Amino acid sequence: MPISADQFDSIDETDDGPTPGTNAHEILSFLEAHAAEAFTQSEIAEATGINKGSVGPTLSRLRDSGRVDHKGIYWRVSDHVRSLDSAAGHADNVAASYEDEPMAYDDWQEHAVDPREDRE
Repeated sequence: MPISADQFDSIDETDDGPTPGTNAHEILSFLEAHAAEAFTQSEIAEATGINKGSVGPTLSRLRDSGRVDHKGIYWRVSDHVRSLDSAAGHADNVAASYEDEPMAYDDWQEHAVDPREDRE
């Protein structure tokens, strides 16, 4: 069923990850939780409880979107996804460190980096 242009414009694009509860979400969550390892389709199916026949096509779609890497018979979460997770974790830690002692505006201004500086 088509939607109106206003409905289309109101779609929130901030979270472009797989929808929770879908096979893609379950597989990606599993691979992210085991980012230091690579798995076969059978191992992923067994670990996630997803039908073996659905794992392959889902992994292919995740690979096409750059979320997983594939070599031989093995699959793992992509370096890109791992770097995004790492950056988000770092940002969370930095934000949490400022919650205990908020920085005064003048202090923040002293620590701010001017993006125009240090250019060669």
